[in-house]
Amino acid sequence: MKNLQLSLKGEWFKPTKAGIKTEDYREITPYFCKMLLTAYWGFELTKKQWYDEFFENTTIEETIEHIDLFCTFKPFKNNIMTLGYPKKTDLKSICTLKHEGIEIREGHQEWGARKGVKYFVIKHGELT
Repeated sequence: MKNLQLSLKGEWFKPTKAGIKTEDYREITPYFCKMLLTAYWGFELTKKQWYDEFFENTTIEETIEHIDLFCTFKPFKNNIMTLGYPKKTDLKSICTLKHEGIEIREGHQEWGARKGVKYFVIKHGELT
């Protein structure tokens, strides 16, 4: 099973590594659909195909409804969170957390989410 690797800014990396910030937010875009979802019909879609199938001429609410109906979240073993884009040997800038799933919902404003906006919410477990 693959790991999910995401980079963070310093203000979010520190509380994530400390176990305070237990989820991360990514906008619902074709890029993150490609990274986080599998369409039920089984084959991988390109970013353009995600756009054409799920985003073109739809509202974000309709896009989310289509995702709920036609997609599943990819399984990940761990969430590897990095401070920017460090070298693999820079262990102080990398933390590995157990992957606890992904949801689509609003996030916490104190953790950087905008009020009223739905995100892919990537949930973190314990440090591994």
